[in-house]
Amino acid sequence: MTTAPSAPIPRQQLAQLNTLRDGPGWLRLMSQLGLIVGAGVIWRFETLPLPLRLVGLWVSGIGLATCFAGLHECCHRTAFRSKPLNDAAAWLMGLLSFYNATFYRRYHQWHHRYTHQPGLDPELEDPVPTSLVAYLLEISGWNWWTGKLRGYGRLLCGDLSTYPYLNADVRPQVRRSVRLQFLVYVLLAAVSLLDGNGLLFWNWLLPLAVGQPFLRLLLLAEHTGCAYSSDGLANTRTTLTIAPVRWLMWNMPFHAEHHLYPSMPFHALPAAHRWIGPRLQHLDSGYLAVHAQLLPRLAELGQPA
Repeated sequence: MTTAPSAPIPRQQLAQLNTLRDGPGWLRLMSQLGLIVGAGVIWRFETLPLPLRLVGLWVSGIGLATCFAGLHECCHRTAFRSKPLNDAAAWLMGLLSFYNATFYRRYHQWHHRYTHQPGLDPELEDPVPTSLVAYLLEISGWNWWTGKLRGYGRLLCGDLSTYPYLNADVRPQVRRSVRLQFLVYVLLAAVSLLDGNGLLFWNWLLPLAVGQPFLRLLLLAEHTGCAYSSDGLANTRTTLTIAPVRWLMWNMPFHAEHHLYPSMPFHALPAAHRWIGPRLQHLDSGYLAVHAQLLPRLAELGQPA
């Protein structure tokens, strides 16, 4: 299990930082949905210049892909004070970003319990790229799409008992949630075909594919090149980045802080960084700097034997 440093944040300040509030979650959620809709309208507005429409496509895609960050926060049940509201928002953002919130919450709990520990952390089941070709496939989103299709096939029809983080009580919930999610997709596909508007493809699949490389670049930086250990100061990276990226990612770039204090809401992570930052082994200024550091070391990044 990931270990936290000994009391780097004073008790009184920690209690304040751990206080749940609804306002920041609503603001972040509604602004992201507004960005997706607004940029999507620009993308489909045929009288606009093509370069502007392509910008709309890209921005809409980034908005869709980074709904993953809101899903992640709501799966921790720290975006809002209400558990049902967290769960509903997580399910919606999972629908938009092609994740299933019911499954992901259990999967992610296991990731926090065994962060970056080979054989235990389920995130390490997806191999770290150790060559330029593997890196480009990862960044393109190809590995994500193919892995998602295989994973959903298993969740829909396969044996869920092989997932250590899904107990017998949870498996039926996961199966129902995944089937409901795909029912929504099927209904949207039917509407798209019947109306001939291609809604599902033009407003979701294509933008999501365009936005995935942006998300892959950010997520690859979270643990890649960090220690394969239970030391929370060494197994996770915090990346200092620009405000729009922090906004879209619900402050997930403060990733080491989040792993050390997973019950802390996203809006408190920048304040926590003041205490945590100086003690981190992996603190980088910008995602380009992280990838410039990782690329020459790709061959070394595999898991220890």
